[in-house]
Amino acid sequence: MSSVTIRLGLAIAIAAYLLSFFHRVAPAAISGDLQATFAIGGAQLGTLAATYFYVYTLMQVPTGVLADTLGPRRILFWGGLVAGVGAILFGLAPSFELAFAGRTLVGLGVSVTFIAMLKLIALGFEERRFATMVGLSMLIGNLGSILAGAPLAWATQAAGWRQVFVIVGVCSIAIAFASRLWVADSPAGKVDRTAWLAGLKTVVKNRATWPGFFANTGLSGAFFAFAGLWAVPYLTQMQGMTRAVASNHVSIYFLGFALGSALWGRISDALGKRKPVALTASGLHVLGWLVWISVDSLPLPATYALCAVMGLASAGFTLSWASAKEVNPPQLSGMATSVVNVGVFFGPAILQPMTGWLMERTWDGRIENGVRIYSATEWHNGLLLLTAAAIVGWTATLFVRETGCRNTWKGETK
Repeated sequence: MSSVTIRLGLAIAIAAYLLSFFHRVAPAAISGDLQATFAIGGAQLGTLAATYFYVYTLMQVPTGVLADTLGPRRILFWGGLVAGVGAILFGLAPSFELAFAGRTLVGLGVSVTFIAMLKLIALGFEERRFATMVGLSMLIGNLGSILAGAPLAWATQAAGWRQVFVIVGVCSIAIAFASRLWVADSPAGKVDRTAWLAGLKTVVKNRATWPGFFANTGLSGAFFAFAGLWAVPYLTQMQGMTRAVASNHVSIYFLGFALGSALWGRISDALGKRKPVALTASGLHVLGWLVWISVDSLPLPATYALCAVMGLASAGFTLSWASAKEVNPPQLSGMATSVVNVGVFFGPAILQPMTGWLMERTWDGRIENGVRIYSATEWHNGLLLLTAAAIVGWTATLFVRETGCRNTWKGETK
């Protein structure tokens, strides 16, 4: 493949990834609208947001198999179509049940984008540049999460949240057809379709694969459960912010994450080390949570700074994909990255509704403008859960095998 073809295909995959990130965190900016529109509480809101993660989690290993056997082009095309239909259904849904169905289709459709993007990078770029290229791609893709903060809040006030999601659905369908036309597959990067099960067993049996999974479950779970859903209601109810200012914080959070994705990958490749960089970043992430649970109220500059630093530090878990790829056979990069990537979505899938459930247990029934209001104690309990998850993720990072930024596979499964 020519360099132009490689870059064009990667650009389309990044565009699809941008939309997947938008969907991932959009409920945070419109949480009040969703509660008011469908008359739902915190637990139901958490379930509606987390259904994206449920489907995404279940689809990661199948996506890795499909990326290694069918190639990125086909899965990006079909995924884009399904996500587009889901977004339009979500935007037009007259009931909670149909909104749930739309959100589920969105999760199903976008679940293929990230692994397809990683596969294109693995096929088109040299191994020592893998983490750097993943980080740069995530930097651009994370614009979707930034758009799902303050810009989405503004667009919702101007045109309504329903219209926004219909437009996003149309864009997703357009990207699907662009994938069909311009994303190129490489036969050299494919696994024989009859041998995929043996390849998957190789990845799963490899003990060095699994620390990244558990690190992602805790670190990503805490990050996306908060920034992707609970940050805006927490900042408005406990820090006294308007929804617009709270949404600005979410945008800053994800801007930090986007910059961190590029920063940590670049530092890791430059140093020729994975583990110390991941440990440092995830340790800073845990310290940020300790600040949230230790201080009841912070001045506005401090909350902005904390969101920026935590976003930057949260991106340390992105090194898990490079680490997983480097401890497994090169031709199984799709399956290897997909297995650890399950944790990225398994964590939020559990923690988003669990946080709401935990706060609902002692909720006193207060509602304002259709939105449930939680006490300081209830919010503290919710943040404690997320802090514990982050600590578990940091602990798992201690067991990640150092690869020296090169493939170390020698046929072992221990």
